[in-house]
Amino acid sequence: MNVAFLSIGDELLIGKTINTNASWLGEKLSAIGFDIHCVETISDNRCQIISSLNRLISENNVVIITGGLGPTNDDITKHVLCEIFDTELEFNQQAYDGMARYVLARNQEINDKNLTQAQFPKKATFVPNPCGTASGMWFEKDSSVIVSLPGVPHEMKAIMLESVIPWLKNRFELPAIFHRHVLVSEIAESKLAETISDWEAQLPEQIHLAYLPSPGIVKLRMSCVAENEAKAHELVEKEEAKLKNIIAPYIWGYDDDTIEEVVGKLLLKYNATVSTAESCTGGNISRMLTRISGSSAYYYGSVISYDNSVKIKELNVNPKDIEQHGVVSEQVVKTMATEIRKKIGTTYGIATSGIAGPTGGSEEKPVGTVWIAVASEKNIVAKKFLFGKERDTNIEKATVSALRMLQQLILQEHLA
Repeated sequence: MNVAFLSIGDELLIGKTINTNASWLGEKLSAIGFDIHCVETISDNRCQIISSLNRLISENNVVIITGGLGPTNDDITKHVLCEIFDTELEFNQQAYDGMARYVLARNQEINDKNLTQAQFPKKATFVPNPCGTASGMWFEKDSSVIVSLPGVPHEMKAIMLESVIPWLKNRFELPAIFHRHVLVSEIAESKLAETISDWEAQLPEQIHLAYLPSPGIVKLRMSCVAENEAKAHELVEKEEAKLKNIIAPYIWGYDDDTIEEVVGKLLLKYNATVSTAESCTGGNISRMLTRISGSSAYYYGSVISYDNSVKIKELNVNPKDIEQHGVVSEQVVKTMATEIRKKIGTTYGIATSGIAGPTGGSEEKPVGTVWIAVASEKNIVAKKFLFGKERDTNIEKATVSALRMLQQLILQEHLA
C-alpha cells in the first residue's frame, strides 16, 4: 500500500519553516503497514498543485496533503481541490460548528475570514479538527484516498490520530509490520556496518535493516513485514538476540529511549544523584537531564565554568595543571568532576572541557577535541574524544558521550 505526502507552502520552500509534518507522517503510517512512496513540497500555486496531485493520485493508494487551508488569500488548497474533483464549495454545518467552537472558546469574534472555513467541498467527507478552525477533507477517486489537512503541526497530528489513521485502517487491508530500533553509541557507523556485516547478510528477506545516524548515536532499525504481528515480532526478536551477541557493549537502549531517560531511570533505581561541571557543552548536559519530568529527584545542579577563572575559583582546578597540560586535558576534567560532586553533594559528577569550534584549535588539540570525566566517591573515569569541526554537532556528541559514560559507571558500580 503506497502513500505519498504533498506539502504545500511557499514558506517550506524558502526555508523559513521546517517541514516536520512529513517525517511525523512517515513514522506513523509506516508503523501501520503503509509503504512511503514519496514526499513532495510545492508552492501555493494552482497549476503546480493540480499537476502534482493528479500524478500522485495515479501512483498511490493514499495521498496526504498538508497546508493551504487557512483563512487568508494565499490559502488556495480547498479551491484547487474543488477543481480537481469537479465539485464546489457549500456551507457545512459541521465545519462551521467546529470553527465557531474554537474561536469563541478563545473569547474572539467570528469574522468574515473565519466564515470562509465553513465553506466545504460537496464531494468531500468532513474530518473534524479538535485543535483549530480548518477542518480536514477526505476524498476518494477510483481506488485512492486523498486527505487534505491543515499544515499547522499540532492540528495535523490531532486530526491524523483521532480520525484519519483509524479510518485508513478500516479502509485498507494492511500487512502486519513491526519496527525495532536498537540504539548504539561509541562506534562509528562505518565500523558498525563492518562489524555486523555477516549478521546483516543472513537476515531473512522479510526483515529490512536501516542505519539511522545522529550525533553520537546510530539507530539500527529492523523492519519486518509478515502475515501477522506475532510472526513479525518472533522474526525480529530472533535476529535481535544474534545482534546483541555481536555488539552488546555498544547498545544502551531501544526504540523511543533517550540517553537522558535511560540515565535518569538508573539514577532513580539506585537512589543516586548527579551534578555537572560544563565548559564546552555550556549547560547542554544539564538541559538534557532536566528535559525529563521528575529529574529534580536525581539532578541537583551545575557550574558552567566556561572561563578558566571559574574553573579555578569554583571548582578548585589547579592553575599549574592548566599551565602545564592545558584546560582541555585529563587532569583538568578529573578535578572538575570530583569537585562538582563534592561542592553540590551528589553521588556522581560529570565534567566536560573541549574545543567546540569552529575556531580555537591547534595542531596538538584540533577543533573537536573534548575531554570528559565522570566521578563518584570511589571511582573516576576520563576519556578523550576527537569529534569534528561543526560546533553544534560537537556539543551534541559530547553530551551523549558524557551521559553514556555516566550510564556505564553506574552499571559498573552496581552490577560488578
